[in-house]
Amino acid sequence: MIEITDVHKRYRTTHGSKWVLQGVTLRIPQKSRVALIGANGAGKSTLLRLVGGIDQPNLGSIVRHCRVSWPLGLTGGFQGSLSGRQNTKFVCRIHGIEGALADKVAFVREFSELEDAFDDPVKTYSSGMRSRLAFAMSLAFDFDTYLVDELTAVGDAAFRHKSQKAFEDLAGRAGLVMVSHSESTLKNFCQSAVWLHQGQAHWFDAVEDALRAYRDSIPA
Repeated sequence: MIEITDVHKRYRTTHGSKWVLQGVTLRIPQKSRVALIGANGAGKSTLLRLVGGIDQPNLGSIVRHCRVSWPLGLTGGFQGSLSGRQNTKFVCRIHGIEGALADKVAFVREFSELEDAFDDPVKTYSSGMRSRLAFAMSLAFDFDTYLVDELTAVGDAAFRHKSQKAFEDLAGRAGLVMVSHSESTLKNFCQSAVWLHQGQAHWFDAVEDALRAYRDSIPA
């Protein structure tokens, strides 16, 4: 379970500060598949980063009673001067993996299809290569709940098919918290939903009910 209690989050800009989340309280059960729904700027990606521990709330607390991933496919955490192999080893050690280190590295190299580029500095990678490395690295670890922010498949048709199949397998055995602008994707992978509106979070047991509330909130 993930417990979110009275969470407030704001960002300061040159124009002042804006509260994105104001008093959000939620309990996300383990193994549940939850869609985050809301307008642009409603705080979907912000809440996802907070749940993943990438960012911290200004007020309130988030307690994770399960293993939670970083946002799937996140490429911003790579050290550019290190190779794909070295970045993979570094992340493995952060997660306490030593004995199975070689197997994890082999999986990431094979799944990403980077071949010899796996040993080149990540700063030399194209955006597509970085995304493939990030996606493969996300799949290499067993989390109880995976965070997904606008997951997009990269690479040729064969790689996209492989990625889609791997993600479907993952969704069948673990919990998800997902952000996507595709309603069909949310309906396909998620059971329940959280609608973020005016800094507040509203829980719905069915994705369609949350989508209806979101649509009704849009001015005609």
